[in-house]
Amino acid sequence: MATRAGGRTRTPAAPRPVPERSSAFEHLTLESLRAYRKALTAEEGRVSYWRRLIQARIDVVAGLGPLPDPNAHERLREMLAEARTSSRHALVEVVNADDVPPLPDLADLWARQVRPQDVAETERLHRDLGHAELQLSAYRMALHRKLSAATAELIARYRENPSLALSALPLAPPTPESPRRN
Repeated sequence: MATRAGGRTRTPAAPRPVPERSSAFEHLTLESLRAYRKALTAEEGRVSYWRRLIQARIDVVAGLGPLPDPNAHERLREMLAEARTSSRHALVEVVNADDVPPLPDLADLWARQVRPQDVAETERLHRDLGHAELQLSAYRMALHRKLSAATAELIARYRENPSLALSALPLAPPTPESPRRN
């Protein structure tokens, strides 16, 4: 049955498939699965951060021209740089990571000096930054697939045993005002 919303005809969405347990996660306890999913989320945040930095640097390098202050780009690079280490190896150990693409050497790439007067080096840096952005995007997509799989596994476990979901809730310690149960 189609409905009209704001002058448009909408058809109802197809029902979502019910998540099923995956053998890839059999070896993980519920707590380990939650920790894995949390680590994936944190890694995705780090990758997204670096991807935005690389994209910004691509924009800066692409816009290079003669500058009154040739060190301005380097000061920007130094200001934005943060020593971020990747927890990728921890993620690889939890679940097979055959589908995770390699990461570029971000520290080395980020440390490269911009030389606006050296057109060939500027073009090489621009190309290398573009390649790194593609690698980061592929890695981020792989993380999203792994995050979706881990989430589906959690949902499947909660559907099998709904009381497991309650274990994720924090327990508040009793206060003097709250009644005690015997």
